[in-house]
Amino acid sequence: MFTGIIEEIGEIKKFSYMDSGAIVEVGCNKVLEDTKIGDSISINGVCETVTKLTNSSFFAKISDETLKVTTFNNLKQGVNVNLERALTLNSRLGGHIVSGHVDCIGKILSIENHSEFYDIEIEFPEIQSKYFVYKGSVTVDGISLTVADVTENTFRVAVIPHTYENTALKYLKSDDFVNIETDILGKYVEKMLSSRDNKSNISFEMLQENGFV
Repeated sequence: MFTGIIEEIGEIKKFSYMDSGAIVEVGCNKVLEDTKIGDSISINGVCETVTKLTNSSFFAKISDETLKVTTFNNLKQGVNVNLERALTLNSRLGGHIVSGHVDCIGKILSIENHSEFYDIEIEFPEIQSKYFVYKGSVTVDGISLTVADVTENTFRVAVIPHTYENTALKYLKSDDFVNIETDILGKYVEKMLSSRDNKSNISFEMLQENGFV
């Protein structure tokens, strides 16, 4: 699990396709602290397992499935990526609960600099629209952000300059693609409400009355 608070911007040193999946080497510094082989690191919002370590990088094996459902097919040497180590029990939960499992790929429609914040509009597959909530949480390339506006297939986020400058968002432009993970809490609520044998008192009306939706 992760928080969506980026620790460091890494750089792709090597990306090689294999018969099954790919191998990636990511250059970095901070996230190597206390990291061991087998640990999890989020790369642009995708949970990957460290398979090899050097003094200035780590390696991960990317599965075919991950290549299909994320933006990792666009990775190449020199690309900058957002990095975060897995959450520990004594970590501050500064963002929100992030699983590192991407739900869909979004497309950047526009990035506007309004001095005090950056207004970013992103298009997503309409089938995911039920998981986007005004003022709810969303993860974009591993970054925990708040939905400022949402339609059936687009949403906007207002990004403060600190976040923009200290993540790989600053390298993005219109028509670029990003990994999107919707709020995991919404998925659990949906599961509970749709279960045939659900005998709890939870209902949509109850959640609405108590400010959850």
